[in-house]
Amino acid sequence: PGSTTAPRWDPQPLTYQELQSERTEVPVSRLLEETALGRPGSKDSGCGELVWVGEPVVFGRAESIAGKYGVWMKDPEPVPPFTRETTWRVDAVGTEVRQLFQYEAAEQLARGYPAKVHILPQPLESTGAVVYRGGLFFQPRRSRTVARYDLRGEAVTVEREIPGAGYHGQYPYSWGGYTDIDLAVDETGLWVIYSTEKARGAIVLSKLDPETLEIRRTWETNIRKRGVANSFVICGTLYTVSSYSAHNATVNFAYNTATSTSRALSIPFENRFRYLSMVDYNPAERQLFAWDSFNMVTYPVRLSQA
Repeated sequence: PGSTTAPRWDPQPLTYQELQSERTEVPVSRLLEETALGRPGSKDSGCGELVWVGEPVVFGRAESIAGKYGVWMKDPEPVPPFTRETTWRVDAVGTEVRQLFQYEAAEQLARGYPAKVHILPQPLESTGAVVYRGGLFFQPRRSRTVARYDLRGEAVTVEREIPGAGYHGQYPYSWGGYTDIDLAVDETGLWVIYSTEKARGAIVLSKLDPETLEIRRTWETNIRKRGVANSFVICGTLYTVSSYSAHNATVNFAYNTATSTSRALSIPFENRFRYLSMVDYNPAERQLFAWDSFNMVTYPVRLSQA
């Protein structure tokens, strides 16, 4: 009797806010070692292993065929005038994908009116882009480079080649879509997920410096990139999704950069609209953002408190 709603899970526990304020005082190198990469069991990092993914919540729907697949995100560490509510979106179908839509908040997506449309100086390839610290990080079309487009200055500030990375259909995720090079953000910073001839199509994971795009460190996994639908990084661990079209998919592998080991998982993951073309983790919201056949959705997640 009566409406029983589950208690709302707070995506920002106090420990995480403490970590953020502490971050300004600790050198990045030490912080990296102390959070997810070094001691995932530490109480203050707020980090843990992924144990549960909830049901998808739909935020908006693309109306034109250009939005069958795409990418949408918020900046977990925004730079003024942007906030954590500022929402970004790219409809990625087409050969000349240059439009980056800016919204005041995710709620605006549903109404479909962007506050602004940025025209990128070069077209972007597929759905691997992320927004982080005031920049859109993306792969320019038909290249193995990653570029940073400054959202305030509206210009590309840095570009760098990812050595040996396959591109334009060499090592995509299972659905295709030229998803060879995929960027990701977690509690520890910026990552790029790709493969090389040397790795024979297995996922290679590199940590990038967000200022210079230099590769700080690289891990070669034993997970075939074409064999999984997508992947994302949480607390220094790479997670993969089993299928882009099966209704009842799973998060099926985890690769831990702290131990350089992978293990099989079976965490239920629902593809409600049966065409998952992008999934990324947002460390500020503790949610997965995804694009599932025209639909922009989020998934709540739970991490084990070690």
